[in-house]
Amino acid sequence: MEGLSPEEWTAVRLSLKVASVAMAASLAPGIAIAFLLERGRFWGRQALDVLVHLPLVLPPVVVGWFLLIGFGRRGPIGAFLAEHFGIVFSFRWTGAALACAIMGFPLLVRAIRLSIAAVDRKLEDAAGTLGANPTWVFAVVTLPLIVPGIIAGMVLSFAKAMGEFGATITFVSNIPGETQTIPTAIYAYTQVPGGEGGALRLTLVSIAISILALWLSEWLARRARRRIHG
Repeated sequence: MEGLSPEEWTAVRLSLKVASVAMAASLAPGIAIAFLLERGRFWGRQALDVLVHLPLVLPPVVVGWFLLIGFGRRGPIGAFLAEHFGIVFSFRWTGAALACAIMGFPLLVRAIRLSIAAVDRKLEDAAGTLGANPTWVFAVVTLPLIVPGIIAGMVLSFAKAMGEFGATITFVSNIPGETQTIPTAIYAYTQVPGGEGGALRLTLVSIAISILALWLSEWLARRARRRIHG
């Protein structure tokens, strides 16, 4: 089998870039939302829970269409960002990262939330009785204990971003070198005669990246567990 062409390498690099940015941008909000949903008691909590998990049940094309309406150049949010800050999402790689972040956000939040639920509250209460404020308790006690869950959520978010197709192609199209990720490149190859080779090569690359990400996450989670128990 031939090696990857320059266009295929571009798609691979762009996929890694989009997935990494989507995962990194989701991390801090994901931890905050997971903590609010698990520990918070406030009006609208159920509505927030539904909103966070909505991308899991909506067709990805619907999510992409909503993004196009809201964040497109003529959309209310997109027009405001473009006019006042020069930030453009539609038909840009940044838009692909936004779409991937939204699609992977529920998986990130769910993994972190389950990890927070497993934390022994007695450890936090003990730190509180010693005079630590809630922020310090979270940073010193809770956060280290939920690191394995954070890692799991990051991997799920990254994997979802690497495989996202519907929301991405609807929002930012399939522009080679700008928005064409591995899934959209595979789709493009399947639409042309003789494209089976390119589709196969990118499929194998996608499988290899997924296996590497899973192995790395398991290794990091084991290290985090050993450090916690140690």
